[in-house]
Amino acid sequence: MAQPTALPVLDLSRFRAPAAADRAAFLAELRSAAHEVGFFYVTGHGVPATLQDEILDAARAFFALPEDRRLEIENVNSPQFRGYTRTGTEYTAGGADWREQIDIGPERAALDTGPGDPDYLRLVGPNQWPSAQPELRDVVLRWQAQALRVSREVLRALAAALGQDEGYFDRWFDDEAAVHVKIVHYPPRPALEADQGVGAHKDYGYLALLQQDEVGGLQVRREDGEWIDASPVPGAFVFNIGEMLEIATQGYLRATDHRVVSPRAGVHRYSVPFFLGPRLDAVVRPLTLPPELAARSRGVTDDPGNPLLAAFGENAVVGWLRSHPRVAARWWADVLDRREANR
Repeated sequence: MAQPTALPVLDLSRFRAPAAADRAAFLAELRSAAHEVGFFYVTGHGVPATLQDEILDAARAFFALPEDRRLEIENVNSPQFRGYTRTGTEYTAGGADWREQIDIGPERAALDTGPGDPDYLRLVGPNQWPSAQPELRDVVLRWQAQALRVSREVLRALAAALGQDEGYFDRWFDDEAAVHVKIVHYPPRPALEADQGVGAHKDYGYLALLQQDEVGGLQVRREDGEWIDASPVPGAFVFNIGEMLEIATQGYLRATDHRVVSPRAGVHRYSVPFFLGPRLDAVVRPLTLPPELAARSRGVTDDPGNPLLAAFGENAVVGWLRSHPRVAARWWADVLDRREANR
């Protein structure tokens, strides 16, 4: 089979097309893209262009603030890993990422947890918002609501494409779903050879949606190990399959490695990824695929360095502790000590 040289572009409005043949053709294209590549563009999503512009303008405005105003919401102040991360303090694949960002989750009160409670309940809590940019909260939460709507629609389409009722996954995506937004700035690379904007990784939720600016830098690893560019397509979102869907489909869908290459000197890149995670107490069970699809399942990836956990909350805790060691050391030392002792 020829390796893909570009990512498929899918018009989501066809999922609700009145003509059954058009809907069926869309589901076949979606199934192929999700199975063969794991990455695709989505158009026809209905998110206003004005809101897409607003979120990128808000991102540029935040990262233009003086450093002390950004550090007012630094994530080391948050047990839930929310807020601002300085450049070079988040780690992917063992290396420091050359990006700064804000992490935003569902706006909830922190839970009063005890020794017998699951560690993942400590991820529930409030966001941090900058006093110097009060309008950021409104813009982000409006964009987050639209990203959630579109992501849920794509997930329903995937369920239908896999031979399931389109509401198959809905029970894990109620008001307690662990959705997550990043507002990201990639500064110019500090040296010609220092190109890790974010290192190669997979996403551990169900789906990820990305709005990127016009600069580019996102790359996707093909099965033969080569990297292809996910160049910006105006108005489109990039979607990719997460590890929870790989587990649910026993590898028929596969979470794909991807990375971001730092911009060249004098160029700044901004992006806004949204991660569709289920309830923290979700445990992924394999679904029953139609025989013709089950025959093409590849099994769940066996990577000792990144074991895929069916319990979403535990998967999330592992990811946060690994990626943000400063926050982990300040707020999660007891968990780190316990896990080290149980090794």
